[in-house]
Amino acid sequence: MKNILVVDDEEKIRIVIKKYAEFEGYNIVEAEDGMEAIDKFKKEDFDLVILDVMMPELDGFSTCKELKKIKDVPVIMLSARGEEYDKIHGFELGIDDYVVKPFSPKELMMRMNVVMSRRGNQNSLKGDEHEIYKTGGLVVDFTSRIVTVDGEKVDMTPKEYDLLFYMIKNRGIALTREKLITDVWGYDYYGDDRTLDTHIKLLRSSLGEYRKYLVTLRGVGYRFEA
Repeated sequence: MKNILVVDDEEKIRIVIKKYAEFEGYNIVEAEDGMEAIDKFKKEDFDLVILDVMMPELDGFSTCKELKKIKDVPVIMLSARGEEYDKIHGFELGIDDYVVKPFSPKELMMRMNVVMSRRGNQNSLKGDEHEIYKTGGLVVDFTSRIVTVDGEKVDMTPKEYDLLFYMIKNRGIALTREKLITDVWGYDYYGDDRTLDTHIKLLRSSLGEYRKYLVTLRGVGYRFEA
Protein backbone atom coordinates (compact mmCIF):
# COMPACT_ATOMS: atom_id res chain seq x y z
CA MET A 1 0.00 0.00 0.00
CA LYS A 2 1.34 3.44 -1.01
CA ASN A 3 2.06 5.80 1.89
CA ILE A 4 1.09 9.44 1.35
CA LEU A 5 1.83 12.44 3.57
CA VAL A 6 -0.83 15.18 3.40
CA VAL A 7 0.37 18.53 4.77
CA ASP A 8 -2.21 21.29 5.16
CA ASP A 9 -3.21 23.54 8.08
CA GLU A 10 -6.88 23.27 7.02
CA GLU A 11 -8.40 20.18 8.61
CA LYS A 12 -11.28 20.14 6.11
CA ILE A 13 -8.83 19.84 3.22
CA ARG A 14 -7.00 16.98 4.90
CA ILE A 15 -10.27 15.16 5.61
CA VAL A 16 -11.43 15.39 1.98
CA ILE A 17 -8.10 14.21 0.58
CA LYS A 18 -7.93 11.36 3.10
CA LYS A 19 -11.47 10.22 2.27
CA TYR A 20 -10.84 10.01 -1.47
CA ALA A 21 -7.28 8.66 -1.19
CA GLU A 22 -8.23 5.86 1.18
CA PHE A 23 -11.01 4.90 -1.23
CA GLU A 24 -8.29 4.61 -3.90
CA GLY A 25 -6.36 2.27 -1.62
CA TYR A 26 -3.72 4.65 -0.24
CA ASN A 27 -2.59 5.01 3.36
CA ILE A 28 -2.73 8.63 4.54
CA VAL A 29 -0.61 10.31 7.21
CA GLU A 30 -1.56 13.89 8.13
CA ALA A 31 0.51 16.89 9.22
CA GLU A 32 -0.85 20.32 10.20
CA ASP A 33 2.25 22.33 9.31
CA GLY A 34 5.70 22.12 7.77
CA MET A 35 7.56 21.39 10.99
CA GLU A 36 5.31 18.42 11.80
CA ALA A 37 5.66 17.22 8.20
CA ILE A 38 9.47 17.20 8.38
CA ASP A 39 9.38 15.34 11.68
CA LYS A 40 7.09 12.62 10.28
CA PHE A 41 9.05 12.49 7.03
CA LYS A 42 12.20 11.59 8.96
CA LYS A 43 10.44 8.74 10.78
CA GLU A 44 8.44 7.17 7.93
CA ASP A 45 8.95 6.31 4.28
CA PHE A 46 6.48 8.07 1.95
CA ASP A 47 5.70 7.52 -1.73
CA LEU A 48 4.18 10.98 -2.26
CA VAL A 49 3.71 14.28 -0.43
CA ILE A 50 0.73 16.59 -0.94
CA LEU A 51 1.87 19.95 0.35
CA ASP A 52 0.02 23.22 0.92
CA VAL A 53 1.89 26.46 0.22
CA MET A 54 0.41 28.83 2.81
CA MET A 55 0.99 27.40 6.29
CA PRO A 56 2.05 28.75 9.70
CA GLU A 57 5.52 28.04 11.14
CA LEU A 58 7.04 26.95 7.82
CA ASP A 59 5.54 27.59 4.39
CA GLY A 60 5.21 24.94 1.71
CA PHE A 61 8.19 26.10 -0.35
CA SER A 62 10.57 25.96 2.64
CA THR A 63 9.09 22.62 3.71
CA CYS A 64 9.57 21.18 0.23
CA LYS A 65 13.20 22.26 0.21
CA GLU A 66 13.84 20.51 3.53
CA LEU A 67 12.02 17.34 2.49
CA LYS A 68 14.05 17.11 -0.73
CA LYS A 69 17.24 17.16 1.34
CA ILE A 70 16.07 13.99 3.09
CA LYS A 71 14.65 12.09 0.12
CA ASP A 72 13.69 12.91 -3.47
CA VAL A 73 10.02 12.02 -3.11
CA PRO A 74 7.31 13.16 -5.56
CA VAL A 75 5.52 16.32 -4.39
CA ILE A 76 2.18 17.79 -5.43
CA MET A 77 1.78 21.36 -4.21
CA LEU A 78 -1.58 22.90 -3.28
CA SER A 79 -2.22 26.63 -3.25
CA ALA A 80 -5.07 29.12 -3.29
CA ARG A 81 -2.75 31.29 -5.39
CA GLY A 82 -2.36 30.53 -9.08
CA GLU A 83 0.28 33.14 -9.88
CA GLU A 84 2.95 32.13 -12.38
CA TYR A 85 5.72 33.09 -9.93
CA ASP A 86 4.48 30.58 -7.36
CA LYS A 87 4.27 27.83 -9.96
CA ILE A 88 7.76 28.56 -11.30
CA HIS A 89 9.19 28.67 -7.78
CA GLY A 90 7.57 25.34 -6.98
CA PHE A 91 8.84 23.65 -10.12
CA GLU A 92 12.31 25.05 -9.50
CA LEU A 93 12.24 23.25 -6.14
CA GLY A 94 11.48 20.00 -7.94
CA ILE A 95 7.74 19.53 -7.38
CA ASP A 96 5.92 17.23 -9.80
CA ASP A 97 2.59 19.03 -10.04
CA TYR A 98 0.84 22.20 -8.86
CA VAL A 99 -2.88 22.25 -8.04
CA VAL A 100 -4.82 25.45 -7.41
CA LYS A 101 -7.53 25.54 -4.73
CA PRO A 102 -10.43 24.95 -4.86
CA PHE A 103 -9.77 21.68 -6.65
CA SER A 104 -11.70 18.58 -7.65
CA PRO A 105 -10.79 15.67 -5.32
CA LYS A 106 -11.24 13.25 -8.23
CA GLU A 107 -8.82 15.25 -10.38
CA LEU A 108 -6.31 15.34 -7.52
CA MET A 109 -6.53 11.53 -7.26
CA MET A 110 -5.87 11.27 -10.98
CA ARG A 111 -2.84 13.52 -10.70
CA MET A 112 -1.54 11.49 -7.76
CA ASN A 113 -1.85 8.26 -9.73
CA VAL A 114 -0.06 9.73 -12.73
CA VAL A 115 2.79 11.25 -10.71
CA MET A 116 3.51 8.01 -8.86
CA SER A 117 3.18 5.91 -12.01
CA ARG A 118 5.59 8.18 -13.87
CA ARG A 119 8.14 8.11 -11.06
CA GLY A 120 7.85 4.33 -10.89
CA ASN A 121 8.50 4.00 -14.63
CA GLN A 122 11.54 6.26 -14.39
CA ASN A 123 13.00 4.24 -11.52
CA SER A 124 12.50 0.96 -13.37
CA LEU A 125 14.30 2.04 -16.54
CA LYS A 126 17.51 0.08 -17.04
CA GLY A 127 20.04 -0.03 -19.86
CA ASP A 128 23.52 -1.33 -20.52
CA GLU A 129 24.42 1.53 -22.87
CA HIS A 130 24.25 5.26 -22.30
CA GLU A 131 22.05 7.06 -24.79
CA ILE A 132 23.67 10.45 -25.32
CA TYR A 133 22.79 13.40 -27.54
CA LYS A 134 25.31 16.16 -28.30
CA THR A 135 25.03 19.42 -30.17
CA GLY A 136 27.49 22.25 -29.70
CA GLY A 137 28.20 22.55 -25.98
CA LEU A 138 24.94 20.86 -25.01
CA VAL A 139 25.29 17.23 -23.90
CA VAL A 140 22.24 15.23 -22.82
CA ASP A 141 22.69 11.80 -21.21
CA PHE A 142 19.25 10.20 -21.33
CA THR A 143 20.28 7.12 -19.36
CA SER A 144 21.81 8.97 -16.41
CA ARG A 145 19.43 11.95 -16.71
CA ILE A 146 22.35 14.35 -16.78
CA VAL A 147 22.49 17.56 -18.83
CA THR A 148 25.66 19.64 -19.23
CA VAL A 149 26.03 23.05 -20.83
CA ASP A 150 29.56 23.91 -21.94
CA GLY A 151 30.93 21.31 -19.53
CA GLU A 152 28.88 22.47 -16.54
CA LYS A 153 26.22 20.15 -15.10
CA VAL A 154 22.78 21.75 -15.07
CA ASP A 155 20.33 20.94 -12.26
CA MET A 156 16.79 20.86 -13.58
CA THR A 157 13.40 19.86 -12.24
CA PRO A 158 12.07 16.36 -13.07
CA LYS A 159 9.60 17.80 -15.54
CA GLU A 160 12.27 19.90 -17.26
CA TYR A 161 14.23 16.71 -17.91
CA ASP A 162 11.13 14.95 -19.23
CA LEU A 163 10.24 17.84 -21.51
CA LEU A 164 13.76 18.30 -22.87
CA PHE A 165 14.26 14.57 -23.47
CA TYR A 166 10.94 14.31 -25.30
CA MET A 167 11.64 17.32 -27.51
CA ILE A 168 15.15 16.13 -28.39
CA LYS A 169 13.92 12.64 -29.28
CA ASN A 170 11.36 14.34 -31.53
CA ARG A 171 13.73 17.03 -32.79
CA GLY A 172 12.85 18.75 -36.03
CA ILE A 173 9.18 17.92 -35.55
CA ALA A 174 6.52 20.55 -34.90
CA LEU A 175 5.01 19.52 -31.56
CA THR A 176 1.59 20.90 -30.76
CA ARG A 177 0.81 22.09 -27.26
CA GLU A 178 -1.77 19.33 -26.93
CA LYS A 179 0.72 16.61 -27.92
CA LEU A 180 3.40 17.91 -25.55
CA ILE A 181 0.97 18.05 -22.63
CA THR A 182 -0.49 14.61 -23.35
CA ASP A 183 2.82 12.81 -24.00
CA VAL A 184 5.02 14.53 -21.40
CA TRP A 185 2.51 14.86 -18.58
CA GLY A 186 1.11 11.43 -19.35
CA TYR A 187 -2.60 12.26 -19.34
CA ASP A 188 -5.14 14.68 -20.79
CA TYR A 189 -4.25 17.69 -18.67
CA TYR A 190 -7.31 19.30 -17.09
CA GLY A 191 -5.47 22.20 -15.49
CA ASP A 192 -4.14 25.47 -16.85
CA ASP A 193 -2.19 24.77 -20.06
CA ARG A 194 0.11 27.67 -19.18
CA THR A 195 1.94 25.05 -17.13
CA LEU A 196 3.62 24.03 -20.40
CA ASP A 197 4.74 27.60 -21.06
CA THR A 198 6.07 27.83 -17.50
CA HIS A 199 8.22 24.73 -18.01
CA ILE A 200 9.46 25.96 -21.39
CA LYS A 201 10.50 29.20 -19.68
CA LEU A 202 12.32 27.25 -16.94
CA LEU A 203 13.98 25.00 -19.51
CA ARG A 204 15.19 27.95 -21.58
CA SER A 205 16.69 29.48 -18.46
CA SER A 206 18.50 26.22 -17.67
CA LEU A 207 19.92 25.86 -21.19
CA GLY A 208 21.49 29.33 -21.27
CA GLU A 209 22.66 30.24 -24.78
CA TYR A 210 21.24 26.98 -26.10
CA ARG A 211 17.73 28.20 -25.37
CA LYS A 212 17.68 29.11 -29.07
CA TYR A 213 17.13 25.40 -29.82
CA LEU A 214 13.62 25.62 -28.30
CA VAL A 215 11.73 27.29 -31.12
CA THR A 216 8.25 28.72 -30.53
CA LEU A 217 5.75 27.97 -33.28
CA ARG A 218 3.08 30.63 -32.95
CA GLY A 219 -0.40 29.17 -32.77
CA VAL A 220 0.97 25.62 -32.83
CA GLY A 221 3.48 24.78 -30.09
CA TYR A 222 7.23 24.22 -30.00
CA ARG A 223 10.06 22.47 -31.87
CA PHE A 224 13.59 21.47 -30.86
CA GLU A 225 15.86 22.63 -33.67
CA ALA A 226 19.66 22.52 -33.31
